[in-house]
Amino acid sequence: MKRVVLGLSMLALMAVMSCKENASSKVKTDNVAEAAERDQAAKLLPVMEFENTEYDFGTITQGTPQETIFKFTNTGDAPLVITKATSSCGCTVPNPPKDPIAPGEQGELVVKYNGAGQNQVSKTITVVANTVKGSEVLKIKAFVNPKGAAPLGPVK
Repeated sequence: MKRVVLGLSMLALMAVMSCKENASSKVKTDNVAEAAERDQAAKLLPVMEFENTEYDFGTITQGTPQETIFKFTNTGDAPLVITKATSSCGCTVPNPPKDPIAPGEQGELVVKYNGAGQNQVSKTITVVANTVKGSEVLKIKAFVNPKGAAPLGPVK
């Protein structure tokens, strides 16, 4: 056991002694500048700010299609790219913009709801984008009266 420890100690000592060259002399200044630019660019991210994150269609008749537009602004420093928009139900279809939204520009996300369900209905839309948060959650709601029924509306 002593021989193993002694042998490993000798190897470690030889490895330390053989490194005569200074590591900083191997660094290329061009690469340092390029890395600094890359790191600075990585800090620039888009920020998605919605005017409203929830929309209430009010009282509707079952099966009556509804549509709303969620407006947002890219208040960040890089182009905003929406990679995916999904809803909590197949009765709600989000339609995000296909093109990137430049910093300072506005965009619109159209949400269509087919009027399915009964009584108080609430759906969520998850928008995945290249922002710091990574995703935003929007909500729609409505009070759905059955077809042919007298309008009741929500109870307050």
